[in-house]
Amino acid sequence: MNIYDFTPETLREYLGDVPAFRAEQIYKWLYTGAGPDEMTNVPKELRERLKTELYTLLPKIDTRLESKIDGTRKYLFRMEDGAGIESVVMPYSYGSSICVSSQAGCRMGCAFCASTIDGLDRNLTAGEMMGQVLAARKDSGQNISHIVIMGSGEPLDNYENVLTFIRNAVNPKGLGISARHITLSTCGLIMGMRRLAEEGLPINLAISLHAPNDEVRRKLMPIAKSVSIETLLSEAEQYFEKTHRRITLEYALIRGVNDSEDCARELAARCTGKMGFHVNLIPVNSIEERDFRRSSREVVETFQSTLTKAGVQATVRRKMGADIDAACGQLRRAKKGKTI
Repeated sequence: MNIYDFTPETLREYLGDVPAFRAEQIYKWLYTGAGPDEMTNVPKELRERLKTELYTLLPKIDTRLESKIDGTRKYLFRMEDGAGIESVVMPYSYGSSICVSSQAGCRMGCAFCASTIDGLDRNLTAGEMMGQVLAARKDSGQNISHIVIMGSGEPLDNYENVLTFIRNAVNPKGLGISARHITLSTCGLIMGMRRLAEEGLPINLAISLHAPNDEVRRKLMPIAKSVSIETLLSEAEQYFEKTHRRITLEYALIRGVNDSEDCARELAARCTGKMGFHVNLIPVNSIEERDFRRSSREVVETFQSTLTKAGVQATVRRKMGADIDAACGQLRRAKKGKTI
């Protein structure tokens, strides 16, 4: 087992007759990035047990790319079974944010996304998600203050592992990151959204919307065949009412598909009067296997202006790591099947 899959409670249970304070010591050491040999206040025989019974190493760095423009670092990590996992560390004025993957690949099939081209390989464990954070922190030397679960995969399709990861991230003896500094992105798995709203974790929710109506969304996202935009936004409103955390509507602008002024007006009509909604416009990343192209700067600005004039909060996502193709799935796909 991966030792980072444990919560404090499950670690105490696993260790059995070991005193509870020892389990607490081990747990605290783990989130400094320490291995068993570095846990100096833990008895040697217990350290040896950890090394024998549990997997305690962080994922290996296969590839590291660093932007000369803004210092963004993109990682391709290799897990124990050779699976390639992407993470991105982005420096901001308020601290560094890491984008982590929740799955190796993705089965959601969104037409504009590189992560889903080869489908889903497998879910990541909570420990494999945490390993991305700890390995990136150790390599970059940056203090990571924010987490976005927005890399490869659909987080709510791997609910239990993602929830354990979040609980370890917010635990003061774990990463100690505020729940308000964590954002989870979903394409709209309704039952997962409902469960998350009841967890008592005030994390931010991002909805991959990408269309102003069901007809356009069905062309881009298979999930739209079973979940209407009206239903999705209604569930998002209920999430906001229960958590009081902002809802971000992610909208990838694709030239000639969803970037017209009519689309902007229709989207504005859907958002007007809804509390806590914010639209994040994302000029789509070009993918060799897809025929989608990003909208021009003028079209993006017009789309944003149409929303703001209608009273809808809208921003254009700042493109980080433009010189290293930092978008999800691009590096993993380029190196798929290769090992270190």
